[in-house]
Amino acid sequence: MTAALPRSAARAPRQIASAANPLVKDLRRLAQDPSAYRRLGRVWLEGDHLARAYLARGGRPRVAVLTPAACTEPAWQALARTLIDVAQDCVLLDPALMATCSTLESPAPLGLLVDVPAAGEPPLPGVATVVLDRLQDAGNVGSIVRSAAALGVAQVLALKGTAALWSPKVLRAGMGAHFGLQLREGLTPDDLAALELPLVATSSHAATLLHDTPLPQPCAWVLGHEGQGIGEALMRRCALTVRIPQPGGEESLNVAAAASICLYESLRQRLTRR
Repeated sequence: MTAALPRSAARAPRQIASAANPLVKDLRRLAQDPSAYRRLGRVWLEGDHLARAYLARGGRPRVAVLTPAACTEPAWQALARTLIDVAQDCVLLDPALMATCSTLESPAPLGLLVDVPAAGEPPLPGVATVVLDRLQDAGNVGSIVRSAAALGVAQVLALKGTAALWSPKVLRAGMGAHFGLQLREGLTPDDLAALELPLVATSSHAATLLHDTPLPQPCAWVLGHEGQGIGEALMRRCALTVRIPQPGGEESLNVAAAASICLYESLRQRLTRR
């Protein structure tokens, strides 16, 4: 297998041709098991969008994984050159081998293996926060992460039972927002005391409407399980509950949609008070 490598590359990628190679085995595990990153301490980022987002935040990948197309096609060459220069290691895979490590319908010609941020660190105190209470849908979790990053939230905290924050589906839905946030998972409600912030939740039974309520700045928005909502014990910890008006008469909003509305209202009020 040969490829025309970018001329400015300081070193050529080493070629891997065996499906039994330990790196390839790890990539397959990361692609197939949503929680494998917790055991391996690494995350597999597929495609140019996640790669560019990671690099834009100053990330240095542990391994850049390329196919010959990434080195020869004009659309990919500049990015491949950058990855070869900044990655600690760089490998070249045959497209068929890359496909076995992919979760995409059309496998991308490049990806990055990166270290997972340190686990077990306490939440950051005093910063705008989103708390996820046992959300199950990876698409919802990723969408909330994306909205949080866009609307000025500093961190997202996932309580035990929430979909794995760094799983492939959550990463795809997050569209690179992960790299602009502090992310913690596996927490318990007791861990939230470290926030030193009021917890705010939505409820269809709340008397006050979201847009009529002065929101604490900053605060921690709590978002609950898609079917069961916020756990009773956690709801009792919330200093404020508000209702999102729904004149159309639907029973409830999708949790990711509700999150965007609440986070936007927090941002709007913060900007108005300046």
